[in-house]
Amino acid sequence: MEEMEMDSIECVSLMDGVEDEEIQSSVASHQYPLGKPNNILHAGNVPTSVHELLECPVCTNSMYPPIHQCHNGHTLCSTCKTRVHNRCPTCRQELGDIRCLALEKVAESLELPCKYFSLGCPEIFPYYSKLKHETLCNFRPYSCPYAGSECSVTGDIPYLVTHLRDDHKVDMHTGCTFNHRYVKSNPREVENATWMLTVFHCFGQYFCLHFEAFQLGVAPVYMAFLRFMGDETDARNYSYSLEVGGNGRKLIWEGTPRSIRDSHRKVRDSHDGLIIQRNMALFFSGGDRKELKLRVTGRIWKEQQNPDAGVCIPNLCS
Repeated sequence: MEEMEMDSIECVSLMDGVEDEEIQSSVASHQYPLGKPNNILHAGNVPTSVHELLECPVCTNSMYPPIHQCHNGHTLCSTCKTRVHNRCPTCRQELGDIRCLALEKVAESLELPCKYFSLGCPEIFPYYSKLKHETLCNFRPYSCPYAGSECSVTGDIPYLVTHLRDDHKVDMHTGCTFNHRYVKSNPREVENATWMLTVFHCFGQYFCLHFEAFQLGVAPVYMAFLRFMGDETDARNYSYSLEVGGNGRKLIWEGTPRSIRDSHRKVRDSHDGLIIQRNMALFFSGGDRKELKLRVTGRIWKEQQNPDAGVCIPNLCS
């Protein structure tokens, strides 16, 4: 068994730029019969060459099993194996179905910090757990919440607030109550486009109020909803209400703002907000029903826990 294990590291010894001393160091961590050694490599003392070994030469991303290699020992990730049509991008030899098991084992011995370490994440993970964490890390950048275009900008909340104001020319308001009027000259022609995005600053947080028209089935509808510029856990601390009406009638919606971690389309398609059917919207508009005039009012409040009663009480903004 010992000789078989040594044979399996041949793919590592053929890597470009890896010295014999480095290979012996990598292999030594797998010669403990009772499990993994205590001196697991951490990000601070992982040799640069080990990081390079785990980097796919095609996409430059970290490689995860199955890690493939050619007959000359050059490695690449499974995603890129199909992209290069089963030819090694380094030596042009046919790849076949050879796995570099030794390199996969080397990766198992590593513990690395989250890629968002510079943004504040203190966590350190085993190599194979790191990727899953990073997809859900609370410190990962937020995507731009603007829905009028496919904006690819990402960043933290202060950066996105500035981006919305300066680049998208979004209206900024301070306070937790609002009173908006939406007018459309021809309500029977509806495009799937956002009408308005407004950002509100209250309770030290930022909220995005969306109002738009889109096609639902064969008829257009109008929808308003609120998103919280932060994570879902913090969003649950707030509630909001929306009200629209006219001619002695009104519709009221109350709910919890959705985090901007959820895309605009996801929130809209879940119908999580105030939805107004076209006929009802025209009724609220009054007049000859040829022009849409909707006034939407609302407020945001923070739920506070009452330690004596064990219930939440609203903290209203004046």
